[in-house]
Amino acid sequence: MHIAVLGMGCPKCKATERNVREACQTLGIDAEVTHVADPREFAQMGVHMTPAVVVDGTVLFSGKVPTVEELKEALQKLRS
Repeated sequence: MHIAVLGMGCPKCKATERNVREACQTLGIDAEVTHVADPREFAQMGVHMTPAVVVDGTVLFSGKVPTVEELKEALQKLRS
């Protein structure tokens, strides 16, 4: 599983990345988590608001910092 956190590096983007990593660790998901800071890549992924979380090409969250619980719920749905 590849999870991309999209954002320029602001505190909200960093919080999103921390939450993603915590959710993966809690669920035991061995995911490759990357941070994408290039606005051109945001546009290619269809993201217009950051922070955003994209899992295997699917935008799960955009324009908000998802909580660890929200991320866990979304990731569990993807796994099933």
